[in-house]
This record gives sequence, structure tokens and C-alpha cells, in this order.
Amino acid sequence: MTNYIQQLLDYYVVRKEHHQFRTTHPETYQLAELYESQGLSDVQRAADRLRWVLEQEKPVVFSGERIALIRTVTKTPEIFTKKEFEAIKKNHAIHEQGKISNINPRYTLLLDTGTRRKRETLQEQLARFEKEDAGDRVQFLRACLEVLDAVEAFADKYRAEAVKAGNAHIAETFAKIPREKPETFHEALQFLRLLHYCLWCSFNYHNTFGRFDQYMYPYYKGDIEKGVLNPGSALELLEEFFISCNKDSDLYPGMQQGDNGQSMVLGGLNPDGCESYNDLSALCLEACLELRLIDPKINLRVNKNTPVELYDKGSVLTKQGLGFPQYANDDIVVPALKRWGYAEKDAYNYVVAACWEFIVPGAGMDIVNINGLSFTRALNIALDQKWNSFDTLMDRVKDAVFSQAKQIIDATGNIYMEPSPLMSLMMDGCVEQGRDISLGGTYNNYGIHGTGLSTAVDSLAAIRKYIFEEKFFTKEDLHLMLKKNFEGYDEIYSMLRYQAPKMGNDDDKVDALATQLLSWFADALEGRRNDRGGIFRAGTGSAMYYVWHSKDVGATPDGRKKGDALACNYSPSLFSRCNGPVSIIKSFAKPDLVRTANGGPLTIELHDNMFRNPDSIHKVALFVKSFMDMGGHQMQINAVNRDTLKDAKKHPENYRNLIVRVWGWSGYFVELDEVYQDHIIERMELSL
Repeated sequence: MTNYIQQLLDYYVVRKEHHQFRTTHPETYQLAELYESQGLSDVQRAADRLRWVLEQEKPVVFSGERIALIRTVTKTPEIFTKKEFEAIKKNHAIHEQGKISNINPRYTLLLDTGTRRKRETLQEQLARFEKEDAGDRVQFLRACLEVLDAVEAFADKYRAEAVKAGNAHIAETFAKIPREKPETFHEALQFLRLLHYCLWCSFNYHNTFGRFDQYMYPYYKGDIEKGVLNPGSALELLEEFFISCNKDSDLYPGMQQGDNGQSMVLGGLNPDGCESYNDLSALCLEACLELRLIDPKINLRVNKNTPVELYDKGSVLTKQGLGFPQYANDDIVVPALKRWGYAEKDAYNYVVAACWEFIVPGAGMDIVNINGLSFTRALNIALDQKWNSFDTLMDRVKDAVFSQAKQIIDATGNIYMEPSPLMSLMMDGCVEQGRDISLGGTYNNYGIHGTGLSTAVDSLAAIRKYIFEEKFFTKEDLHLMLKKNFEGYDEIYSMLRYQAPKMGNDDDKVDALATQLLSWFADALEGRRNDRGGIFRAGTGSAMYYVWHSKDVGATPDGRKKGDALACNYSPSLFSRCNGPVSIIKSFAKPDLVRTANGGPLTIELHDNMFRNPDSIHKVALFVKSFMDMGGHQMQINAVNRDTLKDAKKHPENYRNLIVRVWGWSGYFVELDEVYQDHIIERMELSL
């Protein structure tokens, strides 16, 4: 790491001195009240809000920096008053905050053209729609032009400030971009930073970087070939860009600091079967390794032919305790997307959303986390019904899964999202159709998480063994134990919790239950269409539902007491005593994951002593590769030390930079809510 990069880290990440430039913001609804009085449409409001926010932003340029832009306005205003938004909610479903989020724009639609050429295209389309008297389309395209005006004016403001600060790098860059296409890697990075920054100012959140190593590679390669950059100077420039992703991440909406969606995907197969991993991909891994920051969050696309050397590099990065890279298996994901109706070129171009759900850049307006189905809740519903045999109980569980899926599907109609003209400029077909992306894209599919799988599987395995096979107790005994939360049943409670069959021990009989549950989940969604004409995709992820759903169900037959958490994502239960990590990957690779590939990694915690030397790191690499080769779809490995985490909870002042993986994102452990800290501490700490 160069002295310059160390200085940037100290200023922005350690001391956070740039926070001194932040200003207090007006009341959240002040601008909305003005819009209401003017009778503006939602698309007009969205465009004007971006103009207003960028006008309020104060440009800050330091003399030696090369990648500029920091946030000074700490909150983005709403475009609707509370009364107006309540009226919208009476007629529409609202997902999360009602904003466009968790998708991946095709940055190249602006990055590779510049705003000047984009403006010409918009004006051509506008003239056509004005002749057709297409009012809504005309209004949308005018809003897009206003957005370009705002972005260009903001860049001009930064150029003037750069001249004032004596920073020729920034001044010359903003004299060119965003109006013209960048010619250098430096200009392209600054352009991307500008677009990403302005999306946040548009109140779009969880904006991912997608296949950064693919769309930025021509700029990197061009500079290397011309001698403008060498690998060392390119790395320094890339690291400065990565640091810029951490300047304002505390302002981004999310469950916690760190949950901001700044994910980046590296490598992956092309439709012709060749590998796309390149020199820039490798440089991104090197930058992350040196910086050790929570953003951007790295995802590696792999396949059966991926060399173990790449897994070695990924495992070295995992050693740092960042919780990434996360791995996605092209051999499973690409067929899954094609099966769901994605065109081949789009399926091969997939990226991950904010956490791990699979989406397509520029084409997908998928809502990949619209809800979660609880396998544990389905089990409890089944237990409360009549069943005199294990087969009958399984039928009841199936009915409960289908019923729950139907309830979720029926509750997802008529969704409203705020428009985003800026995002629309980087989404396929929006300009050509004169239609905001909030109304839908090429793909409009909904993803449903599946939570508590291992709890449901372990419970069913226990019922089968102790009630029907060994007749150790009756179903009436079970109902009473669950009702009393195992109070007074210490011996049976311990047996169920620690000695009963568990998913994760490579037990075909147990793992077949997981295969069946996931198959029913996929069956329950098969052929169902959503309100936007898309499909419903089943997944093995949990997001925050592993906490929420644990509160909805009482004690379960696997020895889980009421209030105990469910496993995060696709993982063994928290108190499983598995035979080891190898048995876990064997169990979790058995289901047909092509049918449940909305996203949701096998999440495993390995003791940090597993990364003590090159040989042990190589073992971790082979372990990850084995899961992928067995047919696993997605995996994340956390390097943890339970004693360290416990001490960090007691003495947070000593662990400010301790990073952990929460579910689909990484954050600073001491800044997490206690419920997430405790869950991470309770997860199984394994050794190979």
C-alpha cells in the first residue's frame, strides 16, 4: 500500500474528518409540500428532487486527490407528503420504502456515451413522442433531460471548486465528463463514482456495481497498453475508488451500517464457455486485500473448470475476516435463470443484488426479496392438525407450504415505486419506450426467501425417529413438551437438541427431507404470475427473516426453544453438532438447487486458525471448490473466533475495525445491533 492510499484511509475511514463538511438538512417533507402545491406528477418530482439535492451539495475538493465527491447533505427529502403517501398506500402495495432499489443499472448506457450523446437520443425520442401526443412519455423524457442538466451542473460545480483548490486532475476530468465519454481508466472511475453518487441522491438505494471488471476493463486495458498506467499505478487508482465507496456509506439506507448493497461481481463464464476473469479482476482482489474495507463487497463467479488457484486467492481474502468473497456457481445459476425464462445472453451476464440474489444488469426490475416463506411456520401449522403417520404429517407440511406461498403471492399485487429518471437512463428500453423503470423492465420477477429449512428438517427427522420408529414418546407428549417450551423435560430436550438426526451430517435419509421441502417450495410457485407479468422465484436465503421469523413460532421438535434464532441463510441449525464442514457441504449440495436459485448461500463459519498458513488456506480453497463441484449454488465463508467476538462485545473500543459477515453483507461488529452480534457468536465455529 502506498503512503498516499494510507493517508486517504486515515482521513476518510479512521478519522472520518470529511464529516466536518456535512450540513444539517431541512425537514424531510418540506420539498414534498412544495411539490403538492405545484401539482407536480411523481416523475416530475423525482427529477426535481435530484436537481435540488445536487444544488444543496457543497463541492469539496482536496489538492492531491484524484477521485472526488463526498456527501455533504445528510438526508434525501421525500417527494410526497405523509398524507399523499398514505393515499398511495391505500391503493397500492409498497415494498420496503417504495423506492427503486436492489437492482443493477447498465452503467455503460451513460458511461460509454457521455451525457451529450444521451441528450441527443432523448431529444430525438422526445420529438417523436410529441408528434404522437404521448403525454406521459413526453413528460418522462423531459424529466430525463432535466436529470442530465442537474448532473452536468453538479459536475461543473465540482470542476470550479477543483480549479479553486488547484487540483488539475479533478478539474480536467470534470471538464470532460460527464458530457463526453471517458478516454482513460481514471476518467471512467470518476464517471462511475459520479453516477453512483447521483443514484443515492435520487433516493435509490442498494445500488450495486455489477460486473465491474467487465465494463471497466476496456479503459484499464487501454491505459496499460498505452503506458498511461502500469499495474502499480492502476492499483493505487483502483484503491482510491474503493475508498470512495466507504466515504458516505453510513448515510445509505439499510438494516445496519454495512448493509448498503455495494456489491461487485468478478469473473464468470461467457456464452461461448470461455472465462471472463481478467487482469482487472485480479487487481480488484488485490485492492480489497490491501484495504480491508467492507465496501465494495466482492462476489466471485466460478464453475467446474475454475482453477483452484482462484479459490486460493479468494480464501486469502476470506482470511482477513471480511466475510467475502461470496461464491456463485455458474453451472447452477445460469441454467436456473434460463429455466425461469431469462435470455441466454442475460443469464450469462448475471450479477448479485445487494446481498446474494441473482439479477441481470440493465434488464432486471426484479424484486428479489419481496417476502419470505417460513418452513418452520409450515411445520408448526402441520403439527396442530390431525396426523397419525409420518406420511400424513408430511402431507400436512406440504399443504402448509403451498398455503403460505399462496398467501404471499396474493399479497403482492399492484406495487407502487417512486420513479427514477436517472436510473431509467441506465436501464434497457426505458428511453426508447418513454417509460420509467419503476413501471417495469425486461424482467419483473419476484424472489421469495425460504427460512428455517434446517429447523424444519431436523424437527421432521426427530419426529420420524422418536415417535414413529423408536416410539420413544407420542405425538401427544410432543405437543405438551412444545407447549411447555420443554420445561420439565430436560433429558428429552437435550436429546432432541444435540443427539437427534440433523441436516449437515451427510445422512441421506435426513437430507431427503430438505430436498422434499425445497421441491414443494418450488412447486408452490411454479407457473404463478405476479402483477407485473413476471414469475415468482424460490430461494434458500433468509435476509433478516431469520430473526423475524424466529419470533413468530414457538418451540420446535428439534429442541429449539421459543425465541431461539433460526439459521442464517442456507445453513445447519445453530445448535447442530455436525460431523464437520465436509459433511455439511455434502448434505447441502443434495437438493436440486436449480429450482431454488433466487439466491441464498450456504453460510459456514470456520475458526480463524484454519487460515494460519498457506497449506491450511489451500484446504479452505479446496473445501469451497468441492461444494461448487458437487452442485452447490452459492457459498460464503466467515473466518471467526468466538472468543474474539465475545471480547469485542464487552470492549467495543478495542475492536472498531473488526468486520463480520451478517447475512448478505459485511459490517463492523461493534456497530451491529445486539441481536445480530449474538447470532454471529452462536453460529457453529468449524475446523477442517
